[in-house]
Amino acid sequence: MRIGVVADTHMSRTAKSLPKALVEEFRQVDQILHLGDWVALEVYEMLAALAPVEGIAGNNDGAEIISRFGERKIITLEGMRIGMIHGHAPYSRKGTDGNALLAFEGESVDIILFGHSHQPLLRKEKGILLFNPGSPTDKRREKQYSFGLLDIADGEVNARHILYDSKE
Repeated sequence: MRIGVVADTHMSRTAKSLPKALVEEFRQVDQILHLGDWVALEVYEMLAALAPVEGIAGNNDGAEIISRFGERKIITLEGMRIGMIHGHAPYSRKGTDGNALLAFEGESVDIILFGHSHQPLLRKEKGILLFNPGSPTDKRREKQYSFGLLDIADGEVNARHILYDSKE
């Protein structure tokens, strides 16, 4: 199973399209997971035209997005328990990855996906894969825009970032 992972799209209602690099990759995925800060529900519709979408809300999302997706969840795909959180809360004093770990403390998860910092991250801690896809539209201090891909097969996960220069 191939999963497209995205966060922090920060697209307003006037945004016309998703970045070409993201669209090309996500046309080939089985599932898309959005980790919050959609900003406009139209982003869901753009992504849903490519593949089935699941997500959670972030700190810049309004009541409509929060009520539709919630702010935290655990889903199971291909036998892997995946925790999804934006990363701004609960506050841990240990960065967004620390916040994400705290959000699922004491729960059985194989992967924790989070956003918020706009900084791509891929590492394991305590046997849990921590993955932040970065942002496809708002790179902030990063050199490139980014999103992620997870390939799950036979109980193994391969996670990687797709980095690119233009958000067009």
